[in-house]
Amino acid sequence: MSYINAMITSGLAFAIPLFIMAVGGIYSEKSGITNLAVEGFQGFGAFCGAVVAVFLGMNTGLSSSAIIYVAMLFSFIGGAIYAIIHALLCIKFRADQVISGVVINILGVALTTFLTTTINTALFGNASNKFTLGVSPRFSVPGISKIPIIGAVFTNIYPFEIIILIIAVYAWYLMYKTKFGMRLRACGENPQAVDAAGGDGAKTRFLAVMSSGGLSGIGGICFAYSLLSQFSPSIYLGYGYLAIAAMIFGNWNIIPTFFVCIFFGIARAGGYQLCLAMGLASIYSDLFLMIPYILTLLLLMFFSKRNHPPKAAGEVYDKGKR
Repeated sequence: MSYINAMITSGLAFAIPLFIMAVGGIYSEKSGITNLAVEGFQGFGAFCGAVVAVFLGMNTGLSSSAIIYVAMLFSFIGGAIYAIIHALLCIKFRADQVISGVVINILGVALTTFLTTTINTALFGNASNKFTLGVSPRFSVPGISKIPIIGAVFTNIYPFEIIILIIAVYAWYLMYKTKFGMRLRACGENPQAVDAAGGDGAKTRFLAVMSSGGLSGIGGICFAYSLLSQFSPSIYLGYGYLAIAAMIFGNWNIIPTFFVCIFFGIARAGGYQLCLAMGLASIYSDLFLMIPYILTLLLLMFFSKRNHPPKAAGEVYDKGKR
């Protein structure tokens, strides 16, 4: 039973930050901009949040919980600002969206590694490419957390899990229940129709890509505070691409994507718990943590034909086209 509880608790801690990154990907692709840059948005946003967290830890008396919340805010801002590069390349300069996404990811690794090393050298005289953040505190819901199996959902919860779910609910409402969301989804199907109806397709796409960057940044800093306890180049471990896979298997819809992320999270945590149950050395744990990626390959084989991406995703936007 303890293994099952640990699998559920750890699985949710991984799945929920992954989910908000996938929601970011949905926002971008629903607007018609193919987004392989989630990994880079995640890393740069996490870097911005980590810098702020280190500064606040050194110069203020804020509690660790308060610092985390501020770091999440600046991770959103940093990710959104970094996403402007992708938006400009794809919308303003009509660059190939796939190539732009790959370049954004490569640039993110190089840039944040350089900046982290430079800042550490200036502040501490140590040319380290890491910011030590520590681990986020956790809490359990009294009473309900004692229920077998179900209680694991309410045990050892990271505060950011609740915040992310609230943000995700708002993101769902914004996309499906507001005029902005209607225009965003229309941009992914026929952006010229948005202009014909008095909207601004280019502006809508721009905001969608920035939203994608901001949401990915939040996921990145949450991974830094939970899985890694630090910001370092290891933040770029393929989580962005796994979020993209979840988005695809969720058919570019937020609610199905949530369940795909839960599936990936439980699979990852289950593999690790299996490793522990078998008494294997820790060096083998990386093999079991590959399970979500193996499942991604298998799912691609069976479900790729059923996916229906936005019709205008990846297409260069031309106002003159009808």
